[in-house]
Amino acid sequence: MSKWIIVGGLAALLCGFVHAAEKPMNVIFILADDLGWSDTTLYGTTSLYKTPNIERLAKRGMTFTRAYSNSPLCSPTRASILTGQTPARHGSTAPQHHHGEVRLKAGVEPSTSPGNKALGTVSVTRLDTKLPTLGKLIKGDGYATAHFGKWHLGPEPYSPLQHGFDIDIPHWYGPGPAGSFLAPWQYPNFKANHPKEHIEDRMAEEAVAWMTSVNMEQPFFMNYWQFSVHAPFDAKEELIEKYRNEIDPKDPQRCPIYAAMVHSLDDAVGSLLDAVDAAGIADETVIVFISDNGGNMYDDVNGTTATSNFPLRGGKATMFEGGIRVPCVVIWPGVTQPGSRSDELIQTADFYPTLLNGLGIDLPENWPLDGVDLLPALKGGRLSRDAIFTYFPHSPPIPEWLPPSMTVHVGDWKLIRLFCQGENGAHDWLLYNLKDDIGEKNNLAAAYPERVQQMDRMIEDYIKTSGAVVPQPNTAFDPKFYMPENIGVPKDKQAVRGLVAGWVENGTCSLEQGEGTLVVKSTGADPFVQGHQFKLLHGGPFVVHFSMKSNSQGTGAVYYNQPAGKDCLIDFPVTHDGRFHELAIKLPVKTLNALRIDPSRGPGTMEFDWIRVLDHSGKILQRWEF
Repeated sequence: MSKWIIVGGLAALLCGFVHAAEKPMNVIFILADDLGWSDTTLYGTTSLYKTPNIERLAKRGMTFTRAYSNSPLCSPTRASILTGQTPARHGSTAPQHHHGEVRLKAGVEPSTSPGNKALGTVSVTRLDTKLPTLGKLIKGDGYATAHFGKWHLGPEPYSPLQHGFDIDIPHWYGPGPAGSFLAPWQYPNFKANHPKEHIEDRMAEEAVAWMTSVNMEQPFFMNYWQFSVHAPFDAKEELIEKYRNEIDPKDPQRCPIYAAMVHSLDDAVGSLLDAVDAAGIADETVIVFISDNGGNMYDDVNGTTATSNFPLRGGKATMFEGGIRVPCVVIWPGVTQPGSRSDELIQTADFYPTLLNGLGIDLPENWPLDGVDLLPALKGGRLSRDAIFTYFPHSPPIPEWLPPSMTVHVGDWKLIRLFCQGENGAHDWLLYNLKDDIGEKNNLAAAYPERVQQMDRMIEDYIKTSGAVVPQPNTAFDPKFYMPENIGVPKDKQAVRGLVAGWVENGTCSLEQGEGTLVVKSTGADPFVQGHQFKLLHGGPFVVHFSMKSNSQGTGAVYYNQPAGKDCLIDFPVTHDGRFHELAIKLPVKTLNALRIDPSRGPGTMEFDWIRVLDHSGKILQRWEF
């Protein structure tokens, strides 16, 4: 008996020596920006875009057909990759990380339009440096680390350098490339090597130079987070011309600029793959390729949309499949079969435990994870997970938008909870069978009430487990302003109730066209009027100049810009004597995209004779003569 114990111990000891002698795997994590599920040749959904280098990845590893970002917008997904948690748990639910306000805890909006049934949430605006992020943990295990490209999780002191990365190039915190994809750029401390240099070419060059400089005895972890294919929409002219000759006007993908952008994205992938091969490290390098959210199907680019996510419904910033289903390939030498495919449900938060476990790095203690280890799927098997959750408590008014919502995917079924959209603060639901209806055309909620209840209980249980800050019923909701027909309709095409002469009333006042005036009749303590389809103005500071009379009470206020921060408010005194008085309020901003005027603080009648917006020289930029 003791002999077998000795032999067993010797075998274990020898295995330990073999494991110790194995060289740790390198990791290259390629994250595309706004690249949709139908924007590559992986799934047979495009004839315009050319992605041969992404196909090279697929031939070497596993392609996932049902991979999901953790959000339909970028920053929340990026935070999920680095923490292993969903936005419901880490609180980053909107890409506001380039804004000035530092907010490390999520909250509920203090107010919203009276036509909204739900108060959405207020997002975290920085990736807290106290969190055990992926870069920190891998660096702590002796890896050389570097981040190239887009970050969008906060400027210093919340940059990649504070989250475990030795190198951060170009050390930029903005939502997209600085100024343009083509030089000259506007990065504070990063200059082009030559005129019209493409930022993606340069990022690939910098990444390859760093990778080849790393001591080959030391493993490396590289984030290559592409700027492509996020706005602004520009590209190499020769590529635009190439694709201009290949456009089919009947194809929903018909933008030559976007096709050229996809081409440059793919070229950068090829540069990294070539460098891995040249260095002879292909067999010891894990490569992950995925996108942070679905394709941008709504921005206008020279008279057409940037792309189409067909056959999926919707796109970036929506909770339909086009907003969250993304292309994904994983190469893990010795684990993934070359050219294999998997239909398993995965999400971006899964890469946190997958990489740490696969590299033999301990998961942090007392750190709740939403991601699961993908190793069984990478080996061609099944994952033992019940569901994946996507949380987006916001409602940007773009095509296919929804009120604040949350989804759960279970097998072929997908349920979308619409927070507070039912009667008396109750929720509403959309249910789809994605196997039979990948385009989400048929809402089956009414036909399968028990399934709705079962899946919604899963959502509720997850909300409680994660401690998510969730939307709340709007106590100021006024049915008079509720317009469900606008759900899913772009802002510029929405019907507007209470619109008079270019201004919109709120719940405590009504607007009328007077005899050469805009009449505001207030019944409450917070009357205000909002400029409708306010055009973007440059060249500030600005002056809001208007003539107004009032028999109400209290001071007035001007709110400017959206989203409006605490510093986007200026109070002004009002003389309530029933006579017209001119007021001029200076707005200390360089750009202006929204304007709201609160003419008083109480009930009564106010009238505007005219309203004007002037630049610093006194030139009238917008005017309303009633």
